[in-house]
Amino acid sequence: MDGRWWQGATLYQLYVRSWQDSDGDGYGDLRGILSRLDYLEWLGVDGIWLSPTMPSPDRDWGYDVSDYRGVHPELGTMDDMDELIAQAGRRGMRVLLDLVPNHTSTEHPWFVESASSRQSPLRDYYVWADPAPDGGPPNNWLDFTGRSAWRWDDRTGQYYLHNFLAAQADLNWWQPAVHEEFRQVLRFWFDRGVAGFRIDVAHGLYKDALLRDNPPAGQDGPLSGRFGQRSEYNQNRPEVHAVYRNWRAIADRYSPPRLLLGETWVGELGRLASFYGADDELQLAFNFPFVFAGFAAADLAAVVAGTLAALPSDGCPVWMASNHDVGRFPSRWCGGDEAKVRLALLVLATLPGALVLYYGDEIGMTDVTVPPELARDTLGGQRALGRDRARTPMPWDASPTGGFTTAGVRSWLPAGDQAACNVAAQRADRGSVLWLCRELLRLRRAEAGRRLGGYQPLPAPDGVWQYSTGGLNSAGGLTVAANFTGSPVTLGRPAGQVLLSTSPDRDRDDQVTLAPWEGVIAGRPR
Repeated sequence: MDGRWWQGATLYQLYVRSWQDSDGDGYGDLRGILSRLDYLEWLGVDGIWLSPTMPSPDRDWGYDVSDYRGVHPELGTMDDMDELIAQAGRRGMRVLLDLVPNHTSTEHPWFVESASSRQSPLRDYYVWADPAPDGGPPNNWLDFTGRSAWRWDDRTGQYYLHNFLAAQADLNWWQPAVHEEFRQVLRFWFDRGVAGFRIDVAHGLYKDALLRDNPPAGQDGPLSGRFGQRSEYNQNRPEVHAVYRNWRAIADRYSPPRLLLGETWVGELGRLASFYGADDELQLAFNFPFVFAGFAAADLAAVVAGTLAALPSDGCPVWMASNHDVGRFPSRWCGGDEAKVRLALLVLATLPGALVLYYGDEIGMTDVTVPPELARDTLGGQRALGRDRARTPMPWDASPTGGFTTAGVRSWLPAGDQAACNVAAQRADRGSVLWLCRELLRLRRAEAGRRLGGYQPLPAPDGVWQYSTGGLNSAGGLTVAANFTGSPVTLGRPAGQVLLSTSPDRDRDDQVTLAPWEGVIAGRPR
């Protein structure tokens, strides 16, 4: 299965600046990750995805790259990166990096040269355009903050495009030289042992060649449109698929193959499936309809069924519920209710395909309120809910610094209630969320492993989601019953022994009465 090692794998998204500070400056770093690899091995993850580690002015905390072939000096060195890849590998874990191909920092040498004159040999590396007849922006496109996506440049008398911050200029993927630059970037990191990339804004590389106005959105929302527009011409262009076919050919030449995991911010499951191509584009594409579904049996089950129906037969779904942009599921889905957190983890760990956990998911870490005067997120901070809330330091213990940094040092973002939620306390308590998560990942490997699949919905009362995975009643087959209601529900005899419950007090008898917000896994252990 090494050729498709991501099938059934658990990947752990690690926000580097908030994981572990090794040098006492209040920021997490690569050597901090190295010091905590044993924890990830104990937890049972198969790989780690690092938030941006490349050099950057940090206007958007690494998503404004100034050098695609280096390591941010505040995070470490290339030697540190090489050691991390090697040490993780010795523990059976792969390392993925964040790649940002939609835009660069305006401090990247490519943009500095491009902006030097209209005759620059790199002028076409970016999207430049003349003003509209009235002297204003070329069209109605809006950036992530709701302002015009165009910034005027006095020096050359044109606008340049930025779908995010003005300090993040959009690359021009109609320019063949841009393609070659990124082919070289892929090979550079793959040759160093990086197992793959999570591709930022994977749906957004190409822009309409005619720069047509975006149409009105049918409704506002994170998937249907922003600020009254549907992003039809500044994102989601069909030409992007040729990029991923080319990258996949590169990734497949390595042994084992390298992974391309796309941030595919689309609302239609058919469009999501298109990023898999004919098993020749992305191997994994993030499912945002699942992320934004209601935390209810019917809602989640409908997205899962629709996803599996839409994907090609060899397409591997990937499930996640938290990340650095959308916030933490223990807050968004569960309102901090531990029973609901446990139920969500059980479902996530038993769905077919790949699983991505965000750091802190395994302990039920919730969003943290960050006062405006301490906010660090320039882009997300301009929206109703800033993204800093999901990027706060990992609470390792109940000490004043939470074990994240040196005593007396102020962390780059404020921490939450470390006494109420931390790794040390939960690791000492076998009834904790952390131990449940560890057992779920152990069961995922031992009972389902790379054969996790064969999802089949089963009859269940209203508010209960029941399904089999791995083949009903076959070796390794599991039956999952999840009660998404606030009332007890009695089910019939389980298909096999109750192997795991979200309730530490579960009496594993023949009849299964699910407590409110309880889930169980039944099967015949090998």
